[in-house]
Amino acid sequence: MLLGLQNLTFEFGARTIVEDATWHIQPNERIGLIGYNGTGKSTLLKVLTRQYLPSKGSVEQGKETTIGFLHQDLLSFDTNDSVLQVAMGAFERVLELEKEIEALGIELERTGDESLAIEYTDKLHELEVLDGYSIHHKTEEVLQGLGFPNESLQKPYKNFSGGWRMRVLLAKMILMKPDVLLLDEPTNHLDMPSIEWLEKYLSHYQGAVVVVSHDRFFLDRMVNKIVEIYQQQMHFYTGNYTYYQQEKALRIDMQQKAFENQQDYIRQQERVVERFKAKASKAGMAQSIMKKLDKIDRIENVELERPNIKINFLIDKQPGRVLCTLKNVSKSYGDIKILENTGAEIDRGDKIALIGANGKGKSTLLRVIVGNEEHEGERIWGHNVEESFYAQHQLEALNVNNDILEEMKESRSGKTDLELRSLLGCFLFSGDDVEKKIKVLSGGEKARVALAKTIVSKANFLMLDEPTNHLDMHSVELLIEALNKYEGSIVLVSHDRYFISRIANKIWEIEDHKIVEFKGSYAEWEEWKARREAERSKALKAAEPTKAPVEKKTPVKEQAQVQQPAPNTHIDKELKKEYQKHKNRFVQLEEKIAQLSKQKIELEAAMAAPESYNNKDKFQQTETAYNKVTAELSTLNKEYEVVFEKVMELEEKGI
Repeated sequence: MLLGLQNLTFEFGARTIVEDATWHIQPNERIGLIGYNGTGKSTLLKVLTRQYLPSKGSVEQGKETTIGFLHQDLLSFDTNDSVLQVAMGAFERVLELEKEIEALGIELERTGDESLAIEYTDKLHELEVLDGYSIHHKTEEVLQGLGFPNESLQKPYKNFSGGWRMRVLLAKMILMKPDVLLLDEPTNHLDMPSIEWLEKYLSHYQGAVVVVSHDRFFLDRMVNKIVEIYQQQMHFYTGNYTYYQQEKALRIDMQQKAFENQQDYIRQQERVVERFKAKASKAGMAQSIMKKLDKIDRIENVELERPNIKINFLIDKQPGRVLCTLKNVSKSYGDIKILENTGAEIDRGDKIALIGANGKGKSTLLRVIVGNEEHEGERIWGHNVEESFYAQHQLEALNVNNDILEEMKESRSGKTDLELRSLLGCFLFSGDDVEKKIKVLSGGEKARVALAKTIVSKANFLMLDEPTNHLDMHSVELLIEALNKYEGSIVLVSHDRYFISRIANKIWEIEDHKIVEFKGSYAEWEEWKARREAERSKALKAAEPTKAPVEKKTPVKEQAQVQQPAPNTHIDKELKKEYQKHKNRFVQLEEKIAQLSKQKIELEAAMAAPESYNNKDKFQQTETAYNKVTAELSTLNKEYEVVFEKVMELEEKGI
């Protein structure tokens, strides 16, 4: 175990976050820590790093275990150092050695002292062992993966916005390679290419990773375990987010059935007691049944605690067929060109996702459509279009002296106080929260109020810039449901791939300063893009031989060396054979684990059934079968992880 909690209870003021929780983080685990907003996910990370002390129990940490913790509070750090220098702070010992070696070199040149020469050699050896000569290359590689172009690496860290600063600190954390990496919403400040790079990197990270995130695509592709904080308890699921959803539904269903069966049994026994307790001859039997009922370990009823509020849109006017036309639009900021002589059309019923890397001009294009951004070219507005624009920088438009409910009333939606309170509940404002003044709200809370105002308006055209930031997964699901029912048109900017995949029927990308339109869903766009990349790669490979025709005469010795592909071919065949063997075993294991998981659920249900309590032999048989299945599952899951790692390792080699 690297790090963990042992019988830990943590209370934040009068509120209990977790009670009597035990959690052990093992090497190579990639864990998604999830739960509704306000359940204490970020707080628990601070408990793990001992920033907060538990009310009861302990935090356990291995002697040699190192921890890296990326969280929003780090943004208070400021410096004039360059982006590259800040990220290279990860190699503290290497940087110290470089200074020591430089000082020793100057002294050695001056004195020629033999003992200094030995010390100088030792330091050079230590630098080589620490791979100190490649730290610049490693740092540049990670920063580029997180979206920094080469020309930005020497710019001062203090010149960058919060989102870009967080990327630098994430790069530094990754380069430090701690045994346990704790990440609090790392994808909030990343664009799609950077998220994809990060999930690939973390999938092969040598230490353990614990990540708090509301990006379910990220959790599906990166984690192999889910830990959910729910009703002050920690619940563990071995698998990704999709597996967690399926398994949780099964667990709830199983517990609900077990609860109902037990209640039927209890009611039946109570009727027997009621019938015979007054009869002297049966009083002993009735007493015995009552004692047995007192000793039963009662199964709790399952009530899923989550907001299930429906968001309904009302549209006042039906717009014309075309809502907005852009013709020959160009936009630059000084020498930086964003859009050049480009155009597009937004039709009634379009649900357009504007995607791509940061800095390509997505938010700029959205502001051009709204009419908030000066530009060259034409922007032609359609007939009867009533727009509503949500962007986080517009939070200043909220009246700070209003409470939340008063602010919602200003949208003139015609909804009653009760309907507005219900809607605000979906945006995580419940009970007396709606009476909070706007001026006391955090940035995230203000963003949710602004989004609620956008949603409640009677607009027939919505423009949304990162609407899912600051929402938990369930609230995102409710928003998706509402936007899919919405009869108006939408243009949205988002890095949440799940959100886009559920809503968009068109994809816009900005390529070479032009708007490139793809008519279809996000999944179809991904397939099309993959095909296009494969075709490009194929075309490049096909072009390679023509670049170097066999005109150049190679010396006989060199020809002998060049024309010996047999050993490599043999290795490739062996590797392919090994890969196929592991791949087949991987499929077999998946099927077997699925079968055993199903058996385990059935056996758990059988053990929970009331009739099992009456037949001791049957219960023991069921329990023996359950223990056997559990042990076999544990063994197969371990083998599954080993085989999975081997398959991934061989795929990395291009097999």
